[in-house]
Amino acid sequence: MEVTLIMRAFDPEVGDAVWQALEPLVPVPVDAHPLGCHRPRIPDRVCFQGILIRLVTGCAWVDAEALLDGQVSDTTLRARCDEWIAAGVFDALIAEALAAYDRIIELDLSEVSLDGSQHKAPCGGEGTGPNPTDRGRSGWKWSIVAGADGIPFGWAIDGANRHAMRLLEPTLAAAAERGLLADIETLHLDRGYDNGATRALCERLGLDDLVCARKRPRGVTKLRKKPVPLGMRWPIERTNSWLSNFGQLRRNTDRRTHHRHAQLSLAVALLITAKLIDWRNRWSPE
Repeated sequence: MEVTLIMRAFDPEVGDAVWQALEPLVPVPVDAHPLGCHRPRIPDRVCFQGILIRLVTGCAWVDAEALLDGQVSDTTLRARCDEWIAAGVFDALIAEALAAYDRIIELDLSEVSLDGSQHKAPCGGEGTGPNPTDRGRSGWKWSIVAGADGIPFGWAIDGANRHAMRLLEPTLAAAAERGLLADIETLHLDRGYDNGATRALCERLGLDDLVCARKRPRGVTKLRKKPVPLGMRWPIERTNSWLSNFGQLRRNTDRRTHHRHAQLSLAVALLITAKLIDWRNRWSPE
């Protein structure tokens, strides 16, 4: 799954399944032309393929147009994507995907982990900032909470210079909006969250079983080399790796936060769909 996720996003079986879930959510266009004598509307399925190509490869809209042999212009792709975002299509899609996964396989929230990941955003724009791990170049960050199976069910995004602690509460709030916060049994965090504010927030939210790696003692810059145990944080590391393989998430060229939210939602929907197909094939090989 880790190696083939990106290629499977182009698998017709995965793409068709996501499209079947997304198609009923697409708003019906309103023909406001008084004479009705305008060019035929580009099919939504073609536009979805262009959006998918851009997400997976990280290419520009005009390159997505070329990869579709000019079936749709880059301007139409941008407009259709904005139209769907405004209608809440991608938010509804991820809600349906998570509900399907929970119904068929069941989300495993016994051991939940939360962490962030920083990436490039060369065009800047809202929700970006100087990346301290990339010589101050423009970047963005996501913070994700995932179950023991690595399926994300809550996330928040901000500039790369934003401390992970600032994204902890909005990430957990996103999980609460989906009604999943109360189902978390144990929450695993890394040493960046080891402080009183984290414990106070978790206590306020009813997360009474918190496993947090300890910070280095003050004044100690180097410790004796020894294996660093991840505990049950490895699922979130794997999930961040999955998502980082999407070209447009790894090097985002959008300038608006809602575009990044939509891309993250579509990427997670593709991940969940691939997982569901694997589950089906496991129990019904034929």
